[in-house]
Amino acid sequence: MYQPLADELRPVELDDVCGQEHILGPGGLLRRIIESGKIPNMIFYGPSGVGKTTVANIIAARTKRKLCRLNATTASSADIKEIVAQLDTFLAPNGILLYLDEIQYFTKKQQQTLLEHIENGRITLIASTTENPYFYVYNAILSRSTVFEFKAIDAPAAAKAIRRAIGYMEQKTGLSAEVEPGALDQMAASCGGDIRKAINAVELLFSAGKVEENTIHLTLADARMASQRSAMRYDREGDQHFDVVSALMKSLRGSDPDAAMHYLARLLEAGDLQGACRRILCSASEDIGMAYPQAISIVKACVDSALQLGLPEARLPLAQACILLATAPKSNSVLLAIDGAMADVRAGITGSLPRELQNVHADGTGFEREQGYRYPHDYPGHWVPQQYLPDELKEKRYYEYGDNKTEQAAKRYWDEIKK
Repeated sequence: MYQPLADELRPVELDDVCGQEHILGPGGLLRRIIESGKIPNMIFYGPSGVGKTTVANIIAARTKRKLCRLNATTASSADIKEIVAQLDTFLAPNGILLYLDEIQYFTKKQQQTLLEHIENGRITLIASTTENPYFYVYNAILSRSTVFEFKAIDAPAAAKAIRRAIGYMEQKTGLSAEVEPGALDQMAASCGGDIRKAINAVELLFSAGKVEENTIHLTLADARMASQRSAMRYDREGDQHFDVVSALMKSLRGSDPDAAMHYLARLLEAGDLQGACRRILCSASEDIGMAYPQAISIVKACVDSALQLGLPEARLPLAQACILLATAPKSNSVLLAIDGAMADVRAGITGSLPRELQNVHADGTGFEREQGYRYPHDYPGHWVPQQYLPDELKEKRYYEYGDNKTEQAAKRYWDEIKK
């Protein structure tokens, strides 16, 4: 029966697990927990192919508890009941270690069926998810579990796993591998931190590689074909989407055009044109705003051009917009002003409109006085002292001029007129 190479090479010792030094390295919290033998309920959070299932297998072997596996995408409540039925029988004398993959796909009711048994310790739950558990896992499960984040494997660690896989395949096939310079680095970099993808690429190369005189040639061209686009971890509705668009906007705000280009490239490579356009448009007002008021017009023109052109040409006007925003002066005075005003409105701090601002049709219909509105254009400088905010808010200041050249020039202009 065929067994994938990644499964054949699955580590059985913690020291063989690639990456995750922050939790599995010497002194790491998860390592100390496993070595103690006292395993709590845990949630493993991170992308696929980074060792979550492997570590669960190692834990099961160390605790000598029966390991039951369920995948929440296909499992039902009946599957949980079948596992519970094994408790206190010769099938599971030491209790059960339940590895529940993709727990985010279990409904709240399905997750609740586990509560009683993980609370009394008869079932130890190790759940894994590629999505943020604080958004997708039922609070009662979270409160009884410890969350560990597994991170994507870096290229050096992936290269180590690839070399191990090549050595294993040489022994298995009896062939000597001749690796073209750059091929190993290509697989390590393009696997996107997913060890499973990297090892699968090795297996594919051994299946399709050219064999001459008991030597198999692993070429750079084949490595590129085997791993093309595999480095792109992206889900338009998952954490990856929100992480990348957040990184793009924070790079624009942080005035780093190089980082902005990187995250824009990741969005465009995934075909997420809409996600890129929305963040860029938002940044023009949120992060640049009144420091460079013309930015919104230029960015809107760039976005319109990108949507009209479509990919791949859309990359050009969007790159222009990102570089403009990243290198423009910054001000969040617009954000602070509107958020302050909305906070008061939501808190019910509104009050009645000043009589001067009400519609003139009300004049002479029982009001104590006529409107008395003064038309600013009839006065020098097109301004006249007049109350615009309700009485309850008449001293409130939502907008504060930013410390950039443009807003300070506007401040000087109005200070001179209003003095």
